[in-house]
Amino acid sequence: MLNRSLCTFMNAFTASDYTLYPFSTQNPKDFQNLLSVYLDAAFFPCLRELDFWQEGWRLEHEDPSDPQTPLVFKGVVFNEMKGAFADNERIFSQHLQNRLLPDHTYAVVSGGDPVCIPDLTWEQLRRFHATHYHPSNARFFTYGNFPLEQHLRQIHEEALSKFQKIEPRTAVPAQKPWDQPREFQISCAPDSLAAGSSGQTTVSVSFLLPHITDTFEAFTLSLLSSLLVSGPSAPFYQSLIESGLGTGFSPDAGYNGCTREAYFSVGLQGVAEEDVGAVRDLVDRTLDGVIEKGFEADRIEALLHKIEIQMKHQSVSFGLALTLHIASCWNHDGDPVELLKLGAQVAQFRKCLEDNPKFLQEKVQQYFKNNQHKLTLSMTPDDKYSEKQMQMEAEKLKQKVSSLSPEDKQRLHEKGLELQAQQSQPQDASCLPALKVSDIEPRIPATDLEVATAAGDVPVQCCAQPTNGLVYFRAFASLNTVPEELRPYVPLFCSVLTKLGCGSLDYREQAQQVELKTGGLAASPQVLPDDTHLDTYEQGVLFSSLCLDRNLPDMMHLWSEIFNSPRLEEEERFRVLVKMTAQELANGVPDSGHLYASIRAGRTLASAGDLQEAFGGMDQVTGRTSQGKPCWRVRLFPAQGPPLPSPGRAPAAPHRGPPLPGPRSHPSVPAQVRLMKRIAETADLTPVLKKLLRIKKHLLNRDSLRCAVNATPQQMPQAQRAVDGFVRSLSRSQKERKPVRPQVVEKPAPGAAGGSAPVLRKLVTDPTFKPCQMKTHFLLPFPVNYVAECVRTAPYTDPDHASLQVLARLMTAKFLHVEIREKGGAYGGGARLSHGGIFTLFSYRDPRSMETLQSFAEAVDWARSGRFTQQDIDEAKLSVFASVDAPVAPSDRGLDHFLYGLSDEMKQVHREQLFAVCREGLVDVSNRYLGTGRSTRSVALLGPENSRIAKDPSWIIR
Repeated sequence: MLNRSLCTFMNAFTASDYTLYPFSTQNPKDFQNLLSVYLDAAFFPCLRELDFWQEGWRLEHEDPSDPQTPLVFKGVVFNEMKGAFADNERIFSQHLQNRLLPDHTYAVVSGGDPVCIPDLTWEQLRRFHATHYHPSNARFFTYGNFPLEQHLRQIHEEALSKFQKIEPRTAVPAQKPWDQPREFQISCAPDSLAAGSSGQTTVSVSFLLPHITDTFEAFTLSLLSSLLVSGPSAPFYQSLIESGLGTGFSPDAGYNGCTREAYFSVGLQGVAEEDVGAVRDLVDRTLDGVIEKGFEADRIEALLHKIEIQMKHQSVSFGLALTLHIASCWNHDGDPVELLKLGAQVAQFRKCLEDNPKFLQEKVQQYFKNNQHKLTLSMTPDDKYSEKQMQMEAEKLKQKVSSLSPEDKQRLHEKGLELQAQQSQPQDASCLPALKVSDIEPRIPATDLEVATAAGDVPVQCCAQPTNGLVYFRAFASLNTVPEELRPYVPLFCSVLTKLGCGSLDYREQAQQVELKTGGLAASPQVLPDDTHLDTYEQGVLFSSLCLDRNLPDMMHLWSEIFNSPRLEEEERFRVLVKMTAQELANGVPDSGHLYASIRAGRTLASAGDLQEAFGGMDQVTGRTSQGKPCWRVRLFPAQGPPLPSPGRAPAAPHRGPPLPGPRSHPSVPAQVRLMKRIAETADLTPVLKKLLRIKKHLLNRDSLRCAVNATPQQMPQAQRAVDGFVRSLSRSQKERKPVRPQVVEKPAPGAAGGSAPVLRKLVTDPTFKPCQMKTHFLLPFPVNYVAECVRTAPYTDPDHASLQVLARLMTAKFLHVEIREKGGAYGGGARLSHGGIFTLFSYRDPRSMETLQSFAEAVDWARSGRFTQQDIDEAKLSVFASVDAPVAPSDRGLDHFLYGLSDEMKQVHREQLFAVCREGLVDVSNRYLGTGRSTRSVALLGPENSRIAKDPSWIIR
């Protein structure tokens, strides 16, 4: 349906005790189509008796011609979960829930333990589905402005009326409280990518809390959790993070409301094994201190202010956020309507504090100090952990094989061949409803923009929008004059800039003001490709924030203090931030390995590749120890708005597809991890801080600055005055600073009306750049691979770009999905085209490597031969337009123009180019760009040792 719809979201999530089937679309006909298909998928799946699970696991012969050879396990969910449990944080979180709630549902792995998945039988699956996935056990949620009556009628006619009501008896029983605390120790694989080897133990102390259907109590405990752990003024931040015993909070620190009974957990990771007891004692002493002293009134007010902002902030996924907010509570028969009355809950919370000043301290006494259902869980690395896991898998394999007779093996062999034959046949999707290309709106909606000036010469883009009483501010500062030797430190500079203090405020006071007056301040490095030339780009730092309109002067004053007087000399605070960031990034590669592989593979294909690698690639991950082993890794944080305040969290295990970047998304990495190892181990951080001060002198001034504001028309004059005051507070460079690279071109951004100052983007160009091929294998201790092959193609304004965009979706849906996921057993795979013209083929959590590269080559041959129909092309266009026409929040409208210089007219031209894509054009671009020897291409692979690559001198092994 991804290819027959204009959906803006489509997925299926499996949490610990429910499955959620969410979708969204802006088209009424599409909504009806998707609802029909989703009802079929949930209640009427084809559960024929099979000897293998195509979407779970299957048994396949190493040598299909010899049914007597050993069997190997291979499958999508099997490899998905193997990849998930390559993450030590995931292992810890899973055991924490299993051990704290051991009596019933939560004692098992809802996503499937890889060793247990092959034990599932067809009869078990069928019986489980008949009771748990029955309409009598279902809940329906819709959000939006389409008529409710139509939804209810369709649900009744297509699902409810076709079943008899049953009593599913699926309620999760209450966990029996313990009469004394418990302790458990578990093991994990050593993290060869972590900083140092002596402190790799994780420890947490967790407490069972009340039933989540007590809405106000859950709300109160969620707020209490935030007061305990969030921000540098929080008691546990001060006692644990700043103790020096570890490098960051333990996984799942805070309140978790996704299970029948909620729980609170706090602890540290990166701890020496001998310090486990010290961490546990610190937790107890911190709780005693909170019971005695309580919380500062300003911290409580800052938290309630944050909820007010989150209630007003409009995100494009607001309906999905609401769904996730109520799902767990409603699943256990709580009242979903009461759960959404956040305003009433805040009022009740204020009243309780007014009536009893020790209200929160008494909750800490009741639920933490006096709570015997308390778990201390520690996890230490075991050098033989991976070996033991492989041994268990081998034993399971041996057990399965030994139970098979020769006739069974022959039958499995025949079934495998039958499956292979079925997978090689084109699917008949004619039974599925579909939109037509004619259903797509021919024109994009206009976004009205005006450009004013601040302080006489700094352009300010003004976009009047219904922002619900919020003001969104952005500023972009060029990096053109920053010396080359300082560039690697820019991500680190961005990461710490808003966390060290500024002006007269120390870091705690600054954090408090940020919470009280804003929705957050952020800085991130940017590499923005040009729309007309592959080897032209803009480099800079994007500063962004939001606030309630009444707090706009305070927010802009904070920015003035940060730009003019950042406390970049705070060495001890800086050290804590470096250690925390390194630990927070520790689990990013298992989740985002395909992104890292893509960045590396594209590095040598365009002149911006080196900078993109420096800001967000594997060079930040694999710092080297003296033994040459990788010692760091990165987590990629997607840019997103503030989450809906919730006493719960999103499902812990929505493992149904790899995260895919949008057409122009840029991985935002908080710091350069390769540097962090050296920085974290350096006694004297003064030289590093001096480098940050030098960056500050080049960056934090009004030179080469442009700003943008999104606010309501009524708020816009006030916003312009506030931005003008901010810009006037900034200094100019005392001497003219020339760009480090001489080839800088000024390019006016088209399309905005009004104002006297054009928005000039200062782009770097390198006419001498020559793309070259490179093949890189990053050796990582994972049981699965991440593979990417990148090809240099055409920029955004070239008509070929539109054809390549449709081709990427066509290859994904009609070839790569079948070859890489269904046949190859990878969790995901496909093709995409970046805004900068890099065409990428990738796989995610893939049991294969070289075979996947062969599948990429076969995909190109398939495209060049034109083995696709007009229906296939139309479906690919629908999928592309679903992305192009994805809703944009009021806070983000005009952002493409501000960052990339894309006007509505340019987008409309590209839209018409997409409509005009035809079969001949697709075959043409396949031949001219993707054919062997046509365009420069590079390959990158993240994964375990590979004997074929080791013998091939054309590969760089790192």
